[in-house]
Amino acid sequence: MADPILRRLVLHRFRSFEKEAIEFDNPTFLVGQNGSGKSNLADAFAFLADAMALPLQAVLEQRGGSAAVGHLSSVKGAQPGLGLAVELENLDKDTSWARYAFRLYGSRGHRLEVVHERCVVQRSNGSRDWFERFKPAPPSCPLIGWESTVDSLKPAVEPNALALPLIGGDRRFQAVFRFLSDMRVYRIEPTTLRGMQDLEGGGRLRSDGSNAAGVLREIQRESPDNWEQIRELLEIVVPGTVDIQPKEHGNKLTLEFTQSWENESVRNRAQPKSVKFEAFNMSDGTLRVLGLLTALFQRPAPSLLVIEEPEATIHPGALGVVLDALRHAGRFMQVVVTTHSRDVLDVKWIEDRHLRIASWAEGATRVRPISSAARTALREHLMGAGELLWSNALTPDDQFAWHPRQHELFPQDDLS
Repeated sequence: MADPILRRLVLHRFRSFEKEAIEFDNPTFLVGQNGSGKSNLADAFAFLADAMALPLQAVLEQRGGSAAVGHLSSVKGAQPGLGLAVELENLDKDTSWARYAFRLYGSRGHRLEVVHERCVVQRSNGSRDWFERFKPAPPSCPLIGWESTVDSLKPAVEPNALALPLIGGDRRFQAVFRFLSDMRVYRIEPTTLRGMQDLEGGGRLRSDGSNAAGVLREIQRESPDNWEQIRELLEIVVPGTVDIQPKEHGNKLTLEFTQSWENESVRNRAQPKSVKFEAFNMSDGTLRVLGLLTALFQRPAPSLLVIEEPEATIHPGALGVVLDALRHAGRFMQVVVTTHSRDVLDVKWIEDRHLRIASWAEGATRVRPISSAARTALREHLMGAGELLWSNALTPDDQFAWHPRQHELFPQDDLS
């Protein structure tokens, strides 16, 4: 597995999170019951990636507007608006550490606007480059401040737009921008793979897999080794599946599966027989596995890949193939998996450092490492993570407490 680049994510008033800091390994398995906030954490990654490519207002509207994204808190004196921060390590050979954060604010009758944004990049030689913009609340105040170690960097940024997407081409901040832009979140929907897809649907796989046929065609053309791996892994999951081919129907694209078997009726002359199926004849589990494999083998590889509940509609016997592929993918990217499945957690290579527990308490999502008792059971091989989950012993460390600085979006010593 590659070392994790994303080390910490800080969330302030984002969806079900009031104020939370989460550390990541590679891979990280986020375990929690339904309604605990796992999907909200996955959406934080999608939000960050979308914000690097789309106008901020469009990112909010995709999610139902600022009211749907912000946290509804009854906590007295809670700071308004929402904020996100990421802490990154070893982005490339020249960048040993980086931190990017922003806070959005909006009062009644106003759209959310950026009131604070900061990016700090520390080089391997110890030098630092940074920029910071800030604006007093409320949004009606027109004053905007801009400071940076780069004198020539003075972008004209709208109050409701982030600065990093505008200056991401600058070599000093490019690595941060690329990492955030290349994060991908997937919850594969078999129905989207079953239907006709756009002919020009190549490039990055969409979050639901709705352009999988186009992406698979690109993998087939550009990465023959990856194409063969997908075929071989799918045959393990669905014995007899010897081929998959993207197939054109006018201006649409679909997937055609070929399954074969031996004709045992002709003694001593076993002859293989085969039949072709289009995607609408295939099971949900088969299509979901194919979508997940497409996500894992697409090129260019995502910087960070989030897979939501890979166990859904997949036979437990097939999950091992998906998880082995996830482990393989972890050599090229950082992997985060949300789950509440014993079958997923039963793989032998999962260690205590890979596990985080999501829970809902006092009106907010909390994410914690596992308890000391669960860590001991895993380290001494007394029980696996799946067994601990089944016995309700995979519990969070309730004594765990972050240093106050680690919850901050904008630590004062970042710029020193």
